[in-house]
Amino acid sequence: MAPDVIHHVIHDLIHDVIHEVVADVSALSIPPLSTHRSREVNVIDRRTFSRILGIGTAGASLPTLPVISASASASPSPGESGPGTHTSFGPLKQIRAGELNMGYAEAGPAHGPAVVLLHGWPYDIHSYVDVAPRLAAAGYRVIVPYLRGHGTTRFRSDKTFRNAQQSVIALDIIALMDALKIEKAILAGFDWGARTADIIAVLWPERCKALVSVSGYLITNRESQKAPLPPKAEWAWWYQYYFATERGRLGLAQYKHDFAKLIWRNVSPTWLFSDATFDRTATAFDNPDWVPIVIHNYRWRLSLAKGAPRFDRLEKRLAQSPAISQPTITLDGELDPFTPPGNGASYRDHFTGAYDHRTLKGIGHNVPQEAPEAFAAAVVAVNAL
Repeated sequence: MAPDVIHHVIHDLIHDVIHEVVADVSALSIPPLSTHRSREVNVIDRRTFSRILGIGTAGASLPTLPVISASASASPSPGESGPGTHTSFGPLKQIRAGELNMGYAEAGPAHGPAVVLLHGWPYDIHSYVDVAPRLAAAGYRVIVPYLRGHGTTRFRSDKTFRNAQQSVIALDIIALMDALKIEKAILAGFDWGARTADIIAVLWPERCKALVSVSGYLITNRESQKAPLPPKAEWAWWYQYYFATERGRLGLAQYKHDFAKLIWRNVSPTWLFSDATFDRTATAFDNPDWVPIVIHNYRWRLSLAKGAPRFDRLEKRLAQSPAISQPTITLDGELDPFTPPGNGASYRDHFTGAYDHRTLKGIGHNVPQEAPEAFAAAVVAVNAL
């Protein structure tokens, strides 16, 4: 066998070994909340693994794996879960919620403090597969819904406009809370989920007890969206412009799984997810409304698609970038290409209540799945205010 072939075989084998090792590494631990204080959590990254394992060489034998530890690690307590510990939720549930028959996972005691965990794109409820058990073990009632166009969530009528403007997705979650008779909940999310949680916090503050928001303040202002960003920032959003074209819509429909996997790798450069991990989420993209919802969402942001006029009043309020007064923890993945510069300073003024910001070193975009302990710890901490 040629040396370069041996090298690739060894590289792939080591990649699989690393993935198993990462699942067993001690969980990250974050201290309790203190107002106006930033923290950093250190995790081992892909480059460090490469140096440890000698991936850059084509040696015929595998090196001995050292003991790996994280600087802020601790032995998991009962109910804690590291990345990859869990692979599924219990049986999923369905409930009528506004325009939707919404699919969701539920964990924890029925009368515990409610937490609604909101996923992003291109992800699904499995972003929280290791967060939910930890929170459930701590006594929380955990609700993890599929957003419109994802997983088992379906529109109740074929005639309903497949609208994905930001206020509508927030209204879906309010309808879900109403259907489940949840008056107030801790809202936590990333990507589309963080935006949705932020919107509920400002439009329906009585429904949001506290907030955990990855990447901070994500409410879209479509006028400001028209202003160009520096080239490096624009490059991170390449697919938004691709989706503005008919070619992009057709490409997403034809290559949805390949497309999503490429995004995962680009925005989470140190996350060594397996094919099985990706495939569990990718089934959510087979929803018949996934492509229309995704395309409309990104076109609407760039003012290339219209929303529904009946939501204009809500969008006008959101366009004013209203402040969020609920207790909040914001999280930034250090390696997330969408993380704003300045260690949270760029959006700090949007939060007027008790506040903490935490930067997660070595973590990319999918914070809850890459760093479930850090995410769950933020939920517990923000509830203590």
